[in-house]
Amino acid sequence: MPGKLEYDAVVVGSGPNGLAAAITLARSGCSVLVLEARETVGGGLRSGEMTLPGFIHDIFSAVHPMAVASPFFRSLDLSSYGLEWVHSLVPLAHPLDDGTAVLLERSVEATAEALGSDSQSYRALMEPLTKDWDKLLDDILAPRHFPRHPITFVRFGTLAIHSIGHLARSQFKESRARALFTGIAAHSILPTNRPQGAAFGLVLGAAGHTVGWPVVKGGSQKIADAMTQYLIALGGEVRTGVEVRSLDELPGARVILLDVTPRQLAAIAANRLPASYRQRLLGYQYGPGVFKMDWVLEAPIPWKASDCLKAATVHVGGTSEEIAEAESDVWKSKHPERPLVLLTQPSLFDSTRTPDGRQVVWAYCHVPNGSASDMSERIESQIERFAPGFRDSILARSVMNPASMEEYNPNFVGGDIAGGIQNPLRVLVKPMGQWHAYATPMKGVYLCSSSMPPGAGVHGMCGYHAAQRALRELR
Repeated sequence: MPGKLEYDAVVVGSGPNGLAAAITLARSGCSVLVLEARETVGGGLRSGEMTLPGFIHDIFSAVHPMAVASPFFRSLDLSSYGLEWVHSLVPLAHPLDDGTAVLLERSVEATAEALGSDSQSYRALMEPLTKDWDKLLDDILAPRHFPRHPITFVRFGTLAIHSIGHLARSQFKESRARALFTGIAAHSILPTNRPQGAAFGLVLGAAGHTVGWPVVKGGSQKIADAMTQYLIALGGEVRTGVEVRSLDELPGARVILLDVTPRQLAAIAANRLPASYRQRLLGYQYGPGVFKMDWVLEAPIPWKASDCLKAATVHVGGTSEEIAEAESDVWKSKHPERPLVLLTQPSLFDSTRTPDGRQVVWAYCHVPNGSASDMSERIESQIERFAPGFRDSILARSVMNPASMEEYNPNFVGGDIAGGIQNPLRVLVKPMGQWHAYATPMKGVYLCSSSMPPGAGVHGMCGYHAAQRALRELR
């Protein structure tokens, strides 16, 4: 990099991948500076008072199965820096119109027992994944490579290649199992008829059985805070309130790692990029956005199915067919009348988030990218459908549409919280249309955001792998 060298590495952005990259470099003895535009670190990991004083809401991500599963996070002792995972009695509940709920339990067997004639099919689907969980993670959380565990990976791939809808219909006969799987897989933000979408349902379902779907005591911000303290203990430096508009503004460094999406890279590196690559960045495809709501309630949500009170996460969307229609509408630039609402009720299990026993609730639905429509009424109607009296318990609410999401975190382009369409083949095999992930045409400049392999999720692996590539150059 031009100018006097002040650091081995400068990292732009303090989301989980930026911090993971910085920690990986610092653990290897590099001098590292992290620059963050906002006054608090975290990117998608921030928490704060969004409604009433003393009530802590997760501003973005709230539930973290892939963080507790991540090989990178497992290599850190963040509990020494105040990070504490909180597990609900069951990872997930999915209420249905008959007043019952289907549960994703920690045990495959317990989950299967409640699925009627689909019990054996569920065991056959999930038991191999949970048995070989560590081997599977070793391959799916790595960039393009020959599988280290080819038999496990091929077995997974023969299922993962299918669409969400195809796998749900081919594996299960009854509506309960289909609804459970479809709701889980819808975290992919893909239409249910798109190939490879089933991969997300398989991985997140298996994660529920192996590591759970925990929240963080005190809010997701605690992850970023613990990572930052760990980085500083390694000798790293973090500066907040520093917006980087151009690479020319950065201190001299041997390598630069950018926790930004392609559109931001095109802006801050415009004068250094080949025209063809810059056009590729500008043509990068972002996915649907999200419309998010937070509430303070005077009491727990009055679910018709009391089993929903066992879970920190609740998928409010009805049948698999309803979910498919809602997600399809979003991809047709329509706003679903009955959206799939992905909801968390963390204060049922983490009393530190509220000052007086009242409840905080977090929820979002998918909407077309850049949507300006207000989905508040539709989201609350969906919850009311399965929890009559929900509205009567609301004391305060906060709303974030795609524009406000992007304003708060520029990586969420048009409200896309995933950093781009999560097509597994594109993300894992040929990100940005090139075979070499993380590297850019600029020597010493790397992308380390969720737009790179292995894609979206709070796992830090995009940052970790990008840092490993940078270390090869530094050495």
